[in-house]
Amino acid sequence: MYYKIEREIFMAKKKITDTVEELLAGFLKDEDYELYNCEYIKEGRDWFLRVYIDKTAPDEYVGTEDCEKVSRFLSEKLDEEDLIEQNYYLEVSSPGMDRPLIKREHYERYTGSEVEIKLYKGKDGTKNIQGVLDSIDGDSVTVTDHSGKVWELQLSEIAKANLAVIF
Repeated sequence: MYYKIEREIFMAKKKITDTVEELLAGFLKDEDYELYNCEYIKEGRDWFLRVYIDKTAPDEYVGTEDCEKVSRFLSEKLDEEDLIEQNYYLEVSSPGMDRPLIKREHYERYTGSEVEIKLYKGKDGTKNIQGVLDSIDGDSVTVTDHSGKVWELQLSEIAKANLAVIF
């Protein structure tokens, strides 16, 4: 029974995020943005619809005005669609400098970048790897850490991956 309820919640959340992606697709393209990620999650008693956008040009960054523009557009569309039954907070932002690598496209886009990776289980005595993302091939990524060690990791082994912020 518990599994069935969890699956229903997952499917409802997926329907919301898929619909949000569809609602935003044309608008984001016309405005030279791209959808980096979208999530509908519950934190405590509150629900949050979080939309992360990026600029399509690699040398441009998302500002407050960009987030406001997308938020206004999406808020209007969500009101028209009446998609979400419960009260929720809409948040539109940049994925940040330490952006998570969630989708395969993220790994492809940031090949050659400094990354921080946390593994589900320890491998060769560590659960944390920091180094350069060398490549992604199929379901595996290659990272060279600061000591020069090359790590072959399956995507399924990675609990969390982010761009590393270097100062």
